[in-house]
Amino acid sequence: MQPEELALSPMGAAAGDGKWFEMMFRDHYPRLVGLLTRLTGDRGQAEEIAAETFSKLARRTAFFGSREEPAAWVYRVATNAGVDALRARARRQKLEDAAGAEQMRQRPGGGALEDLIREERAVRVRAVLASMKPREAQLLLLRSSGLAYREIAETLGMQAGSVGTLLARAEREFERRYRARHGDDV
Repeated sequence: MQPEELALSPMGAAAGDGKWFEMMFRDHYPRLVGLLTRLTGDRGQAEEIAAETFSKLARRTAFFGSREEPAAWVYRVATNAGVDALRARARRQKLEDAAGAEQMRQRPGGGALEDLIREERAVRVRAVLASMKPREAQLLLLRSSGLAYREIAETLGMQAGSVGTLLARAEREFERRYRARHGDDV
């Protein structure tokens, strides 16, 4: 570490000296927001997560006298928060979808055509799945049920690292068979 970097780092700064923090913020905030925007798909949320991360950094005094790298800590905390935000969004979306589906079921009349179309699609999908190799059909069913790759691997007795490749092949085969039977009519 260069002397000027040491003077602007938490290791070389006196507690409460904000110069190292300003430098960290200036150097890493834009890049961190870009990373989080790619992760979350929402620039506003990315800015909130980055700001919260730097707020935590400002309150953290453990870096003084420590050999832990603040930049690595910032990226680790921010990406963990970004992944947590994605998980929360997925849970919220799942609940909203379930609530919407429940409303559709409870809606009197008007839903008969949608129900008929949905049932026809389900029959088509089942027929295509039945024509596939059992393992491919199992992969697709387990994944559509929300199982993670690790859970699918355990269920089917395969290596977790091969699930993605096998699943991609099964999806291509399903699409090929579906189009052969039904054309582009989804």
